[in-house]
Amino acid sequence: MVAMSTYPVSWRRVTSVTILLVPASWLFRLAVKIRRLLYAWNVLAREQVPVPVVIVGNISVGGTGKTPLVLWLAGFLRDAGFRPGIVSRGYGSSAEHAREVALNGTAADYGDEPLLLARRGGCPVWVGTDRVATARMLLAQHPECNVIISDDGLQHYRLARAFEIAVVDTSRGMGNGFTLPAGPLREPMSRLNSVDVVVYNGKAPQTAPPAAKTSVMNIDGRDFYNLLEPARRVQAEYFLGRRVHAVAGIGNPQRFFDSVSALGLEFTTHAFADHHAYAASDLAFADCDAVLMTEKDAVKCAVFAGAEHWALRVDAKVEPALGALILERLGKKS
Repeated sequence: MVAMSTYPVSWRRVTSVTILLVPASWLFRLAVKIRRLLYAWNVLAREQVPVPVVIVGNISVGGTGKTPLVLWLAGFLRDAGFRPGIVSRGYGSSAEHAREVALNGTAADYGDEPLLLARRGGCPVWVGTDRVATARMLLAQHPECNVIISDDGLQHYRLARAFEIAVVDTSRGMGNGFTLPAGPLREPMSRLNSVDVVVYNGKAPQTAPPAAKTSVMNIDGRDFYNLLEPARRVQAEYFLGRRVHAVAGIGNPQRFFDSVSALGLEFTTHAFADHHAYAASDLAFADCDAVLMTEKDAVKCAVFAGAEHWALRVDAKVEPALGALILERLGKKS
C-alpha cells in the first residue's frame, strides 16, 4: 500500500513556494475579513428563512468528514421529532438553478455528495448555487420541513443560521496554517473561535485552536455492499486472499485507505482528485478480484459497475453532548 496525501508539500509545511505565495495569501485573507465585516456591520444583509438553519462546514480545502456528519445530523434531528431538509451547493452538477435531488438521478445532475445525502438521508435534498433561494424553494415544496441543514455552508454568510459546526480532519489538521493560495485554509484559523462547536474527525489535537466548544466524531465502517446488487453485503473477511484494489476520489483519500487497512486487508491504492468523474477505464485493473471504494465514489460508478465493485458503508459516531447542544439551541429538550 502506498501512502498518499492530498495536500501538496507547500500546503503541508512552509516551503519556498509557500513564501512566494504569502503576499497573495494576505490579500485573500484581507478580502475574507472585509467580507465578514460587511455582514457584521449589516452593510451586506443576512437573509432569514422561516425555519432554523444548522450549518455544517469547514475552513479548509478538501474533505473533512462533513457528509457522514450531515447524515448523522439528519437522522438525529428526525429521531428528535424534527423534519429536516438539506441544502447543498451541488459541486460538479450540470446546472446552477435550485432543484430537488432525485433518488434515481446522477452525480452529473446533482453532484456526488448531494446524491449520496438524498439516498441515505431520509429527507428532501435540494441543490443550487444560491443557498437562500434553494432553502426557500425546498420549504415551498416541502412545508413539513421545520429545520434546514446546510451542507458545506460555513462561508455562505448571507444565509442566516441558528447553529454553526466546523469539521476538522485531524489527520491533516490545518496544513501550514496559511490561507489560500499559500495554504489550504478558506478562512483563518481564528474563524473557529466564532462557530458554535468544532467537531474533530478523529481525535482532538493536543494543540487545538481555542473554540467555544469542541466535540469528537469517528467514522465507522465495516460492511461493504455490492454496486451491482446493493442488497448484497459482506464484511472484510470476504476479501482475504483476493487481489484487491481500493480507489478514492475524495478530499482525503488516505483516510479511506487507512480505514480499509484497519479492517485487515491488503490492497493496491488508487487516489483520484476530489469529485473525480469516473469512467469504466479508471477501474479496469488486470490483476483484480475486487475494487473497493467510498460511497461517494459509488454513486458515480454504479452506472458501469460490475460484480467486482464494492463500497464501504460508513457512519459517523458522535458524542452525545453534540446532539444535546444542538437541541438546546433549537429550543427542544433532549
